[in-house]
Amino acid sequence: MKNTALLLAVLLISACSQRGLLTLDPSAAAVGDVSTIFVGTTRAIDPAVGLYGAERSENVLYSRFDVSIPPDRDIGKITWPRHGKADPNRDFVTTRAVQYTSGGAFAMDLRRSIGSANNPQREAVIFVHGFNTTFSEGLYRLAQLSHDLEMPGTIIEYSWPSIANPLGYVHDRDSALFARDGLEQLIGEVKAAGADHIYVVAHSMGATLAMEALRQIAIRDNKDLLDTIDAVALISPDIDVDVFRSQAQALGPMLPNPFAIFGSERDFYLGLSSRLTGERERLGNLSDVTRLADLKVTYFDVSNYSEGSGHFNLGDSPTLIRLFDRVVDVDNALNGDQRNRVGLLPGVLLTVRNATQVVLAPVVIVGDEFRRR
Repeated sequence: MKNTALLLAVLLISACSQRGLLTLDPSAAAVGDVSTIFVGTTRAIDPAVGLYGAERSENVLYSRFDVSIPPDRDIGKITWPRHGKADPNRDFVTTRAVQYTSGGAFAMDLRRSIGSANNPQREAVIFVHGFNTTFSEGLYRLAQLSHDLEMPGTIIEYSWPSIANPLGYVHDRDSALFARDGLEQLIGEVKAAGADHIYVVAHSMGATLAMEALRQIAIRDNKDLLDTIDAVALISPDIDVDVFRSQAQALGPMLPNPFAIFGSERDFYLGLSSRLTGERERLGNLSDVTRLADLKVTYFDVSNYSEGSGHFNLGDSPTLIRLFDRVVDVDNALNGDQRNRVGLLPGVLLTVRNATQVVLAPVVIVGDEFRRR
């Protein structure tokens, strides 16, 4: 009965939520800040709309989208056009869309971006979206996240064939497994395009996919490729803890460092996932890091910033975004001496053998400083 009630709650939430649709308007480029997103996807083209849909493609398809981030918006929010009419002052709008007919053309543009003067460190961020996500939603989420968090370098999305249905959990889990080879291929292509530093960011069920791809790379003993992956961040990861441990142990000393996990005990959807899978906890809603003690990971408990479903706090919370508004600061925090980290991020720092847990305290931002509530 409890599971039935939770499923009904998911359906009610979804019914009240507008599903985002991509709107193309080149003139919006003159209004908002434009973010360029490269895309590798194992979604097949839906001929009805001429865009990537929910069907699976055995080949990786490539594209590029320029997305205008409107000036009139709250940080952490994505505003979709209503009634098919976009207002570039308040709505996210695609200003340019390119679907590559060959991997070679994609690789050429990707190489040009990675090697540009605007990317002196030759950095690339690869984002993997989560469960119940349309192509447009994943694309605009990455545009928002990369803009608000000021992600460095070239931004790339790996879009896997989620069916975008709240009752499609098992289908999406199978699709995530189906998409492992495609993500491994994309990571290799980003390196081949000249990236010296690759950061992998994955949300929800996409974290399972990302870890499976990294595990495959390790099993193939492709140390050269793993050495290029400088950091991994898992946001609300929907992974069985024991499965994650086996994935991380397969990587062994090749586990990227820093390795950050953002979780919340108040995550509604991970609570539902725990009940559906018969597990007490998922990786993204752990109460402590004791089960990860032998792994060199940092677990950020962002429960104090949970609003709504609490399933994407790092992207939704303006205060949390401000705390992590530069990836380089987070990187320094993770790599620095543990005893000296507390001043950068407000909260309680706990260490259990190799694992570190940071329980972030609620704060308010005043100017460029944070103060405890």
